[in-house]
Amino acid sequence: MKIHLLPIVSQLHKNDVVNDETKLLLKEVSSFGTIQFTMSDLPHFYDADLSLILIQSGGSESFFLEMENQLKEPYYLLTYGSNNSLAASMEILSYLKARGKKAEILHGTAEYIAKRLFELSDQKPIPPTKLGVIGKPSDWLIASNVDYNLCLSMFNVELIDIEIDELVDEFTKATIIEEQGKDSFRFDPYELEQAKKVSLALERLVEKYQLSGLTLRCFDLLGTIHTTGCLGLALLNSRNIVGTCEGDIPAMLSMHLLNQVTKQTGFMANPSRIDTEKNEIIFAHCTLPLNMATSLRLMTHFESGIGVGIRGEMKKEPITIFKLSNNLKDYYVSEGELLENLEEDNLCRTQVRIRLDDVSYFLKNPFGNHHIIVYGKHQKEIETFLTNIR
Repeated sequence: MKIHLLPIVSQLHKNDVVNDETKLLLKEVSSFGTIQFTMSDLPHFYDADLSLILIQSGGSESFFLEMENQLKEPYYLLTYGSNNSLAASMEILSYLKARGKKAEILHGTAEYIAKRLFELSDQKPIPPTKLGVIGKPSDWLIASNVDYNLCLSMFNVELIDIEIDELVDEFTKATIIEEQGKDSFRFDPYELEQAKKVSLALERLVEKYQLSGLTLRCFDLLGTIHTTGCLGLALLNSRNIVGTCEGDIPAMLSMHLLNQVTKQTGFMANPSRIDTEKNEIIFAHCTLPLNMATSLRLMTHFESGIGVGIRGEMKKEPITIFKLSNNLKDYYVSEGELLENLEEDNLCRTQVRIRLDDVSYFLKNPFGNHHIIVYGKHQKEIETFLTNIR
């Protein structure tokens, strides 16, 4: 791995001492793999597998500012434990983070730094993605608006606003042609046809705007076309196209990022009941990716009693819960165990009881009400992924 270093040092420090300490650090890091460090000037700085800014001493901050306009994200600051190298790097990192820049300090044991360097060199850029926002977030989602420009710069995700009327127009034009044989769904034929027309309308918008996913202000459909989006979103998710409810943009982004890491879509649900003594939570919602269900039954939508909702049973196995904050910087992730499927009349149709190590986050510092649940233990993968792209 070829790594270019751009050294920055204050004139107050003795260059021979600083250079000796630098050589020692680079030698120790190189001993943990095929790493080739080369000192570089600005014109050739980015002609390598990785480019690191070597902060050799305190007082380097002003020198960094002088060359800042010739540098680009992400900023990796290599430091060591003497000459106030770390202190200067922390000041620079704080400056960059305050401006929304992607930056990280590489500091610690030589083994840790080498491991991190290999992780960064293996990191693949997030492919550009378009996600649709159909109808804006629901009125009650007062913590779910995001900065569209920040979303694009951080995650390479372009958010596309689509009017709900455009979905309704596609719905009115949709014609369901049933294949020969019996339908795999058992439900009221008219309501099922209406739900399938919503599904077809969503598919047409995905194709029209070249979307990898969407979020739908679904409750508006209750009053306009008198049906629900639950089945349509379930079918989209089963095709690995992200689909979330209520126009919840952070939930959609959370599901998209989980998909990048785990190659799964997830169950978007909200906590309905919490047992703090047992660290157990009941999550519920009226839609579920069909490929996450071991069995399912179509019912009406819980709140309205109309349309089509989904009661699915999920596998009793380890799960991971994830939610990105609406500031796009903070997040919650935790592993747990899915213990039980429920069938209570006073909750949304798909209901699961999950045990976590600690449920206090949900009562003290939650990032909205909707969270995304996927099968398997993925906390470390998610944390590494988010660290790498920041």
